[in-house]
Amino acid sequence: SMAMALLLKPKLMLLDEPTLGLAPKIMTIVFDKIMEIHEKFGATIVIVEQNAKKALSISDYAYVLELGRKRFEGPAKEILNNREVKMLYLGGK
Repeated sequence: SMAMALLLKPKLMLLDEPTLGLAPKIMTIVFDKIMEIHEKFGATIVIVEQNAKKALSISDYAYVLELGRKRFEGPAKEILNNREVKMLYLGGK
């Protein structure tokens, strides 16, 4: 479905759980393609994703929602390195 959407050369893409249920190897391919689309077409891509570490690692800016409300917002690298985010959502210290 992403390939069909690209035929229209969109400026904005909304991806809801693009890696849900995929094997880790396939998930990596999907994230690589998302990055390629962004770089090649300059599209803004909004991703809703359970794999927060991977999504944050390819993002410029991020929002973390909790119970439908914004809990954190900022540059993705800052969110990824935020101690509270790590403890609550990324299983880290």
